[in-house]
Amino acid sequence: MGTTIYRDYDQESLDLEYNNRGRFPDTADCKAAQVSGSDEAKAEFDCQLDIRFGTGTTDLLDIYIAAGDGPRPIHVFFHGGYWKSNTKNDFGFVAKPFVPYGVTTIVVEYPLIPSVRMGTLIDRCCASLEWTWRNAETFGGDKNNITISGHSAGGHITAMMMQTDWPNYADGLPKDLVKGGCSISGVSDLEPVRLSFQNNELQFTQDEAAEFSTLFMDPKHPGPLLAVAGGIEGAEFIRQTTELADAWGAKGMDVKSWVMESKHHFTTINEFLEPESELSQSVRALTGL
Repeated sequence: MGTTIYRDYDQESLDLEYNNRGRFPDTADCKAAQVSGSDEAKAEFDCQLDIRFGTGTTDLLDIYIAAGDGPRPIHVFFHGGYWKSNTKNDFGFVAKPFVPYGVTTIVVEYPLIPSVRMGTLIDRCCASLEWTWRNAETFGGDKNNITISGHSAGGHITAMMMQTDWPNYADGLPKDLVKGGCSISGVSDLEPVRLSFQNNELQFTQDEAAEFSTLFMDPKHPGPLLAVAGGIEGAEFIRQTTELADAWGAKGMDVKSWVMESKHHFTTINEFLEPESELSQSVRALTGL
């Protein structure tokens, strides 16, 4: 056991907690299933790809349009990758639990660290939701029924979106622009990430980690928020999820935590590959359907 650097963790054990790709032997299979599911979604659903929501290089989103009359509920998804990897292109599979049930689904691209800092990344995610609200009518969406979810870093982004003061972000936006959300294997405390090997690329400062740690914020949104973790994905990611739910719940938010038995960091999000999985049904319920 080496020198303790965070809680009871030495460098090696902390690095293991935040090495999701290296921790699970079926990671490659999980990622391949995501790519295949995304290809299927693009082939099966009416979709508009690479729609621009701003002037930045990565200000793009994909819209998977639900059939049916009248404005359809909208669900927006933010991908993971420690804020420094992955793109929206391999996450179209998240439309599977929504589009066939009448929920139009949007998958957002955002700029990656270290090309930008966290403040800019969060701003562009906010801009994607502003665009969605202002342009919902153009793709048959209901701007008054927008829910969100995200995985890993996207779970952190989801919580940050629910922390956004929308009327102050841009003129004319409603306070309840986001009606509810789900953070899947999300990160709420950035300090251990800063102390792990992930920071070789992220380059978080102590101040930056503190500023964007949702665990220590006072929630601005009444909820609901569903905070999900996998039961075998490691103690730190379970802590990141359950402590956020406890902290925000104690401060008045409608938030529930759910540790999914026998699931790890990637098999949690891959529940979206099955439209009738318990997670798919739970997140779909946020839309009111």
